[in-house]
Amino acid sequence: MRPVMITAFSTSSSNATLPTTIEVSERDLGVPPQIAGFVLPLGATMNMNGTALFEGIACVFLAQVFGVHLSLGQQLFVIVLAVLTAIGTAGVPGGSIPLLVLVLTSVGVPAEGIAVIIGVDRLLDMARTVPNVVGDAACAVYVARKEGFALKI
Repeated sequence: MRPVMITAFSTSSSNATLPTTIEVSERDLGVPPQIAGFVLPLGATMNMNGTALFEGIACVFLAQVFGVHLSLGQQLFVIVLAVLTAIGTAGVPGGSIPLLVLVLTSVGVPAEGIAVIIGVDRLLDMARTVPNVVGDAACAVYVARKEGFALKI
């Protein structure tokens, strides 16, 4: 998975990493092409684990910065909304920023707080893309195993 992780980290894009993820999954992990060709593109579009974590953490962080108290219900709402918006996030660098603004405003955190995050977002984006693509490959391996294919791992 090293080439996949390096590509994801350097490009900050699940979509740009997709060809590498497919190649490594088929060649090194033994995922059949029919499974890799279906699961991995779907995962690059919908499986944004790192993005969901980022949105939740960033929202709580910015709420603390602005002195906005989030009740337990609001925190749970942030979790649900972060997971749902992560599904619709574009797999390109910075694709989660517009949806983070949506999460912030939905719980009363000033949207201007995004300026605090934007300065370091590229580094954060690099770090959150890696779990996204590793999760995609793990999902492909799981589906291949459940379908009874012998894998190399």
